[in-house]
Amino acid sequence: MATKTACEIMVTIEEYPHISYWFTLRQAVEKLEESTLEAHGKSSLPRALLVFDEQKRLLGIVRRRDILRGLEPKFLRTMSIHHRRELFNIEIDANLVDLSMGKIAHEMQTQAETPISEVMQPIVATVRHDDHLAKIIYKMLNRDVNLLPILKDDKIIGVIRSVDVFREIALMLHEKLPQ
Repeated sequence: MATKTACEIMVTIEEYPHISYWFTLRQAVEKLEESTLEAHGKSSLPRALLVFDEQKRLLGIVRRRDILRGLEPKFLRTMSIHHRRELFNIEIDANLVDLSMGKIAHEMQTQAETPISEVMQPIVATVRHDDHLAKIIYKMLNRDVNLLPILKDDKIIGVIRSVDVFREIALMLHEKLPQ
């Protein structure tokens, strides 16, 4: 089996969920919750959203963990690790967690209005539509990313996810090697 190219494995840009940079964390959560991807006969939830500007230029990617980090209450960010551990240490006093959860929930509601542009990650690597699997794997590992935009004629036509790459590797490993 010859290795496939990025355009043979990708999710098209029209299929991948995306938002505008001025959307809030709340809107990003809603978009992720309502989105599913159908690829290669399987349904999956996206791990990230693509972030575009008014001219439909890709500005970045916002991952679930970026959103969670953005929702973290400001008062927790300034606490020492020791105090954070005590705040959530049920063994010390289970009521401490209950008391603090109301304040945390309120602060998360406030943080949910933060623009996505404040937490999104910049694009650190891309691949060309005709790049082969080995190059895609190299870029994902080298840049420590799970999602790569795919370019054709300097225009983004889709994305390739690590789950798609992994599927191709699994198919390749199932084949018998010539003797």
